[in-house]
Amino acid sequence: MSISLQVAYPITDDTQFDHDYYLATHMALVDEHMGPHIDKTLVTKGLAGGPDVPPPFYAIASFVFADQAALDAAMAAAGPVLADIPKFTNSQPQMLIGQVLV
Repeated sequence: MSISLQVAYPITDDTQFDHDYYLATHMALVDEHMGPHIDKTLVTKGLAGGPDVPPPFYAIASFVFADQAALDAAMAAAGPVLADIPKFTNSQPQMLIGQVLV
């Protein structure tokens, strides 16, 4: 059964996020260190939280893994990826690990 990892970067009044660095550098690190274990990646930039509502998140990255073992292997290799987060944001990432249903 496939497992997903979603990483959301919430927007608050005192946070910032460098989308260019995130896409060009951080996601390259994800690919280098975690990529061999990832089946699919989707990165979404927050535009809105609904009609006329500002977005609650700068971005959400969604990763799909074949199974829990693949997620565990990716997380074991994630040290450089996690260390890179302060280089593009001071937002505290939120994570959701879930079972892919469809």
